[in-house]
Amino acid sequence: MALRFEVIGRFNRARAAQLTLPHYIVKHHCTIKGLTYSQLEDIGCQIILGNTYHLALRPTAELIDDMGGLHKFMNWDRALLTDSGGFQMVSLLHLADITEKGVTFQSPADGQPMLLTPEESIQIQNKIGADIIMALDDVVKTTITGPRVEEAMYRTLRWIDRCIAAHQRPHEQNLFGIVQGGLDPVLRDICVKGLVERDLPGELTSKGANLFDSHLWQLRYWWSFGGEDKDSFWRVVAQCTAALPEDKPRYVMGVGYPLDIVVCSALGADMYDCVYPTRTARFGTALIPEGVLKLKHKVMANDERPIDPTCSCMVCKTYTRAYLHCLVTKDALGSQLLSYHNLAYMMRLSKELHLSIVEGRFPDFVREFLKAQFPRGDVPEWVCNAMEVAGIDISSCCAHLSAPVYKASAIPIADGEAPTFGKEIGANSSGAVPLLVIISTEDFLQAIHFFN
Repeated sequence: MALRFEVIGRFNRARAAQLTLPHYIVKHHCTIKGLTYSQLEDIGCQIILGNTYHLALRPTAELIDDMGGLHKFMNWDRALLTDSGGFQMVSLLHLADITEKGVTFQSPADGQPMLLTPEESIQIQNKIGADIIMALDDVVKTTITGPRVEEAMYRTLRWIDRCIAAHQRPHEQNLFGIVQGGLDPVLRDICVKGLVERDLPGELTSKGANLFDSHLWQLRYWWSFGGEDKDSFWRVVAQCTAALPEDKPRYVMGVGYPLDIVVCSALGADMYDCVYPTRTARFGTALIPEGVLKLKHKVMANDERPIDPTCSCMVCKTYTRAYLHCLVTKDALGSQLLSYHNLAYMMRLSKELHLSIVEGRFPDFVREFLKAQFPRGDVPEWVCNAMEVAGIDISSCCAHLSAPVYKASAIPIADGEAPTFGKEIGANSSGAVPLLVIISTEDFLQAIHFFN
C-alpha cells in the first residue's frame, strides 16, 4: 500500500484527516505557477499538482524517467500529484474525439492526430513518478444531459479497469478512481457503486490486485468549466461524499474558491485543487478574509496598508497596497508577489479549517468565515441549503434567516373610520409583527407617517 489515511477529527459530515504518502505527510494542497519551490516550502505547501499533458509534451515523460522521476528532476522532496491528461485534450484542444479506445486529438506541435489511451496515460504517469496519479476518464461538460452522459459514465468504469491493469507501480503510486455521471444523481450513484465494487479481493495476485486498498476517490466536477449552477454543484458533492468509503480520501478536483472549499469540506470532502489563487493573482487580485482585493483599482495607488493586516506572509509584512498597485499594472513581479500571498492565504485557510474540526469548533469557524465574506448577511441561498444538509446552523450569518418573521393581519376598520395606530402595530406576544392592511389612500399616507 502506497498511502495511509487517518481521520483525526470530525463534525457531522466534515472531517480532518492526515494522508501519508511516500514522499510526505499531506494535510493541505496547492498548485504552483510563477513561484520557486523554496517559496512554496516557506508557506507550508506539501504537495504540487503536475499537468501530465504538458509534461508529456515537454520535457517528455521519457526524459523525466531518465532523470530519476519528477521529484528528482525538479528537486522537490515532498508529495506530487499528476492528472491523467485527458481533460486538457477535451477542453483546450480542437478536434478531440473520444472513442472506446481512447482520446484522439490534434497534436499542438505538428497538427498530426494523436491517441491517448487509458494504458498510455498510466504508463506516462508511472514514468513521471508522482505519489498520486489519475485514471483517464471520459470527460463531458456537467451541463450536458442525455445519452452522452450515460455513455461517459459507463466508459469511465470500463477505462478504470484498463488503468488498473496497466498500473506498474501500485506500491509506490496511488491510482484515483473517478466518479462520473454529470448532474444525474442516478448515474452518479451507479458510478460510485461501480468503483467501490472494484475494491479487489486480497487473494488475487495479478498486478491489479489490492489496488483499491490504496485508491483515493475523485469527484470529477468541472463546475467552472461546465457552467452549471451552484445549487447543482453542492448537491452532487453531497451525494458522492455520502456514498464514498469512509476510510479513503475524497478529492473534488478543479474546485478552488475559498467559499467552495469551506462548503465542500462541511459536506465531507477532503482534497481540492485549482489554478484560481495564482490565476487571479496574475489579474491583480488578492485573496483576503472579506473576499478579494483588486489592486489594479486607482484607489489602491495611495493606500499604505498591507494587502491583509491579519496575514503574516512575506508579502503582507513587506509591501504596501500602493507599491503592489504599481507592480501589477506594469511589472511581472506583481503577479509573483500576489501569487505568493494568495497561496499563503489558501494554506492558512486550509490549516484553520483543519484545526477547527480537530478542536471541535468547526461550526464557529464556518460562521466566522461567512460573516467576513458576507457582512450584510447576504449569504447565497445555495450555501444556506448546503449548510443545512451539513448540519451547521448559520442563521446568525444570514439576514433572511435571522430577520423577524412578519405576519400579515387585517385590522378591522369601520366604514369612514380612520385607522388607529398603537399597540396593535407593535410586536405581539409571539414576537411577530402584524402588518396593517391599508384600504385607502389616506390610510396609506397615515401609515407611512407612522412607520417613519
